[in-house]
Amino acid sequence: MAGGQAQEGSTDQSPQGHPPPHHFFTSAEAKAFVDVAESLGFTHQGSLGPLKGEAYRDNDRISVTDPLLAQAIWESGINRIFTDVNVSGKVATGLNPNIRFYRYTEGQRFGRHIDESVDLGDGSKTYYTLLIYLSGKGSAKDSSGQALVGGETVFYDQRGGVVAEVAPVQGLALLHLHGAKCMLHEARVVKKNAKYVLRSDVVFS
Repeated sequence: MAGGQAQEGSTDQSPQGHPPPHHFFTSAEAKAFVDVAESLGFTHQGSLGPLKGEAYRDNDRISVTDPLLAQAIWESGINRIFTDVNVSGKVATGLNPNIRFYRYTEGQRFGRHIDESVDLGDGSKTYYTLLIYLSGKGSAKDSSGQALVGGETVFYDQRGGVVAEVAPVQGLALLHLHGAKCMLHEARVVKKNAKYVLRSDVVFS
C-alpha cells in the first residue's frame, strides 16, 4: 500500500494481508441487485489491449454514485472486518460511494491488471477493493439449466505464479489490497452463463 503497510490486529488475515472471503449477501439479496442492475442497463467496457499498454478487458459495466447504499453495505458487516486495520495511521471509514456492477457473459474476461487507489480528497484514500459476487455457486441456473462456469478471480505473485484462485460463489465478499501493494490479478473467462459482481473500495481517512 502506498505510504505503508496494513497493520492487522485480531482480524484473521489471509496471505499477503488480505482478509479472507466472507459470505455476505443472501441469495435473495444478490438476485435483487442483479435485477436492479439489469433494469438500469449495462454498457460494454473494453480496452486497447496489451499491445497498447492496457490490460485486456471485455465486460459490461454500470457505475452509480449512491452514498446511502455504500453506507448500508459498509454497516452491514464490512466495517467489522476492518476494526483493527490501519494504513499509515489512517483507519477505514466507509466505502467509496461510486458503486459499480460488472457483468461477464460467455467468452468475456478481464486480463491481468492492478487496481489503482482513488484519492477522494480531504485526506481520504482507498486502499482495498471490495468485490461481492452476485452469481456463482449457490445461485439459480439460467433458463437452459446451466450454472456459472469459469470467471474465477486469480492472484499472481511477482514471478507470475498463482497465489490464490477464488471461484465465484453467490453472496461471497472478496477484499484485496490495491494501489501500490496491489497484486496482479485477473478475472478468468466465463465459459457458461453470466457472472455478476458488485464492486466498491474501502476508504481510509
